[in-house]
Amino acid sequence: MELFINAEGAELPATLTVPQASRAGLVVLHGSGAGERDYFLYEHLSRLLPDLGVAVLRYDRRPAIDGHDVPFELQTDDAATALQVLGDHVPGVPLGAWGYSQGAWAAALLAVRMPELIRFLIVVSGSGVSPAEQMRAGSAEQLRRQGFAEADVADMLSVRRTVEAYLRSGTDRRGTQAVLDQAMTRAWFPWASLAGVVSEPGTWHDMDFDPRPVLDQITCPTLALYGETDEWIPLPESIAAWSVKDAHGTGRDVTIAQLRGADHLPTLGGVADPVAITNDYERVMSDWLQHRLTLLGRGSAS
Repeated sequence: MELFINAEGAELPATLTVPQASRAGLVVLHGSGAGERDYFLYEHLSRLLPDLGVAVLRYDRRPAIDGHDVPFELQTDDAATALQVLGDHVPGVPLGAWGYSQGAWAAALLAVRMPELIRFLIVVSGSGVSPAEQMRAGSAEQLRRQGFAEADVADMLSVRRTVEAYLRSGTDRRGTQAVLDQAMTRAWFPWASLAGVVSEPGTWHDMDFDPRPVLDQITCPTLALYGETDEWIPLPESIAAWSVKDAHGTGRDVTIAQLRGADHLPTLGGVADPVAITNDYERVMSDWLQHRLTLLGRGSAS
């Protein structure tokens, strides 16, 4: 079913896949470079989950304006609207959210904002540190995988910190551009995820967003999936960010699973191809959903 999400200031094309008998509904949140609803991971959900009785709503993320990334709060606003649309089409069933990479941050914010509606949460390759920290770690790993020495990694990280400091303060643009101009002569620059021209201040709204206080507030059953060799996030810190107890010391329903053979994408070889999606990813997510939806159904019945 094709429809639109009438979000604040934007009309977002969407596709809703509904099984014959819905047990639940799921809204899909986007990775930073995967804002279209036909991205292969989102289409995969719309093929896999309806067989489990889960309706899947995927929509195009609103476009960035003037090079500014879409702020997490605005992404969360749009997801909240999408969740309400989903609830109108599959009333009376538990609703949840699925978020990949950057979308995991927005999905977590959505779960905290709407705990009465978000009954389950699935995050894939969600970083447990800030975007700035995550990009430092990810860029460093890219250089290491290309065989660069630790001195090169340190050089790159120094440049990233200079750019970050400028983006926070908005001062010394000329000096920051000079640092970038010199960095572009380095052999490592193509793998550093740095632009050649200094951005306007405020372009990266959420660079210092700390997800840990948000994760601590999530109360719904949560599945966090990570590739064993994720090349873009600091894996130990991200897994550790999922505290198994809430603020009151009570145990939480958080399941963490690492996917064999997967990097940042839940695919073999890290390729963006549906045929490479790992069996672990499908199996763990399907089994977890079946179990949690059975428990939620019993809760509704009681």
